[in-house]
Amino acid sequence: MDLSELQVFLMVAREGSFSRAAERLYRTQPAVSLAIRKLEDGLGQPLFVRGARPVRLTDAGTLLREYAERLINLRDEVKKGLSELTGLNRGELSLGVNESSIHALLPALGQFRKLHPGIQIRVHRMFSRDIPHEVMNYRLDLGAVSFVPREPQLQATEILKDELTLVVPPKHPLARRREVDVTDLESESFVAHSVESPFRRRVIELFGRNRTTLNMPIEMPTIESIKRFVQMGMGVAIVPRMCVAWEIDHGWMKEVKVRQLNLPRHVYLVSRRGARLPHAAAELIRLLKTD
Repeated sequence: MDLSELQVFLMVAREGSFSRAAERLYRTQPAVSLAIRKLEDGLGQPLFVRGARPVRLTDAGTLLREYAERLINLRDEVKKGLSELTGLNRGELSLGVNESSIHALLPALGQFRKLHPGIQIRVHRMFSRDIPHEVMNYRLDLGAVSFVPREPQLQATEILKDELTLVVPPKHPLARRREVDVTDLESESFVAHSVESPFRRRVIELFGRNRTTLNMPIEMPTIESIKRFVQMGMGVAIVPRMCVAWEIDHGWMKEVKVRQLNLPRHVYLVSRRGARLPHAAAELIRLLKTD
């Protein structure tokens, strides 16, 4: 199976058209058709439903697409590894994070950048549930998540222990108190995260167990917008502490302990088990372990 034929196959699958794939590849349409025919002959199965507009994959084509992407990504991984043999003067580091987990990596990434300015750092924001699959398929070098993946091909290393915390504006009446009870929060307006997560559900359950109304009249799409709204005095919020540590240290928000709020949060760095890490990824792990 020729990798160049797989590249042609993937382009046709993405474009849904032999002619558009030919344009993107700077090849003629007959050349693209010939490459697909050779691939189908070698596999002994049709890969596309002929006559469909746009072109559709057969079941065999759908299966091949996933493996073809892995092979192409693995080829790129080999090239990347070879280019890094000269050291950390050049290369690339690709990371997958969700909105909150990036905060666990920022100090180490800052140190990494100072030590190795020639390395291109690419941080991809995505849903946590998608990160293990992207690491496993060589689209990412590393991923940061708040759970241990089930895939046996992956390993997870804990890099940070965090917790959820209540933050309020500096002039809020609760800002003068070091500790409150959940029942003290019934009249508060919470600025909530609009994205569903296990921790959001656990906070809702906590208020339910304590028979306390949780008022969430405002839902924001990002933690940064939640922080800004709290600073504007528009409400209070329960967020991962690592996401607000800077604001707390500078007095822009006040942290208030809630007696019943005991929701630890662990951040794990996910990598491929038994695989040789690119030098840049290995260096970041070293910095995280010595931090």
